[in-house]
Amino acid sequence: MYRVAVFLLFVSTTVRATDVQYCEENAEYEVKVKEVDVSPYPIVRGELATFTISANTGRRISGGKLVIEVSYFGWHVHSETHDLCTQTTCPVQTGDFLVAHSQVLPAYTPSGSYSLQMKMLDAQNKELTCFSFSIDIGSAPSVVADM
Repeated sequence: MYRVAVFLLFVSTTVRATDVQYCEENAEYEVKVKEVDVSPYPIVRGELATFTISANTGRRISGGKLVIEVSYFGWHVHSETHDLCTQTTCPVQTGDFLVAHSQVLPAYTPSGSYSLQMKMLDAQNKELTCFSFSIDIGSAPSVVADM
């Protein structure tokens, strides 16, 4: 008779608001970032992760880009650019708005602390904001069977 013991490691789906730092301390960015929520936290490689950016603008934004730069221990490891209107509702009206970006990190992504820099550019490539924050990436949940 076979006994099968299955152990599941459950990863909580907590959300973490990260500390945001502007790229230039004294810059007068048109988009002010309030916070970035990361879910789940820590991020699990091979599973969907969502970054929700709470921001505020004093002017209407008809379109643009979201540029993401990723560093691992100070080394640049990844870049991507997205149409801003696929990450939020355009046109962005004055006041508070949200930008949400989701993606699955490859299963081979090393665990550890990463630094992300995000820039929002308008349709004329004018920088609206530039900020950075840190995230932690853990390992995927595992299933262990013993016969």
